[in-house]
Amino acid sequence: MKKRGRKILKFIGIAVLLLAVLIAFKLPAVGAALILHPLHRPVTVGPPPMCEKVTFSGAGATLQGWRGPGVGNHRGTVIYLHGVADNRASGAGVMERFRKRGFDVIAYDSRAHGESGGEACTYGFYEKEDLRRVLDTVAPGPIVMIGSSLGGAVALQLAATDPRISAVVAAESFSDFRTVATERAPFVFTQAIIEKAFKLAEEEGHFQIDAASPVVAARAITVPVLVIHGAADTDTPPAHSQRILEALAGPKRLILVPGAGHNHSLQGREVWEEIEQWIDSIIALK
Repeated sequence: MKKRGRKILKFIGIAVLLLAVLIAFKLPAVGAALILHPLHRPVTVGPPPMCEKVTFSGAGATLQGWRGPGVGNHRGTVIYLHGVADNRASGAGVMERFRKRGFDVIAYDSRAHGESGGEACTYGFYEKEDLRRVLDTVAPGPIVMIGSSLGGAVALQLAATDPRISAVVAAESFSDFRTVATERAPFVFTQAIIEKAFKLAEEEGHFQIDAASPVVAARAITVPVLVIHGAADTDTPPAHSQRILEALAGPKRLILVPGAGHNHSLQGREVWEEIEQWIDSIIALK
């Protein structure tokens, strides 16, 4: 019995080792898939009042969105950019708010999200070029970007190179994708596995991980930027926004929202009042 027991234990040990090797071999591919293909959330509601569904031609991807005219004198355009695993529906309230304040409004599904095309999410690498093409459809006048999480990161990356952008509100943005992806990786992902996952994602998504970096873009941004972050955000810690703030070359302000976690910093009435006042200080009321 003892001999048989030792054989069983040896068999179990070999099986566990083989399983560990198999898991380690598969984990980089799993990590790359998680990077490139976030949760796909369908759009289940119609456009806000006085807005219509529109299609934009992105940089190799067709983007589905909503557009609406401002009320009264034209003050400019506000474009809302959603976060990862989200869609344009989260911007409905933003569109209504600023349309009533004289701004034309736009919200659209980022590539590989909602109803838009695109094979993969690249965290700003291609998304900023999609946004550039959306700007090509906007009427002359000030353009204000309001982005949440991934959306804020995309807005910042384009603001570094596109002079048409007048101001950026970036909530809960990551400072650079490499850092936030490493911080969010499950505990079973060693640094070596993470690096392999990055390499696979770059090969499949045809982009560079390190190029998705709002903190690098911030050094070239000269327009006003309002940075917002939840003080209790554990998914993308406030240090990300602190790094962006320090790197920004132009006028800047940081709002840390007490007790707010990720995707919650824009939920309070007081925050939106501050955002409106900040935008009014840049885009004159008419």
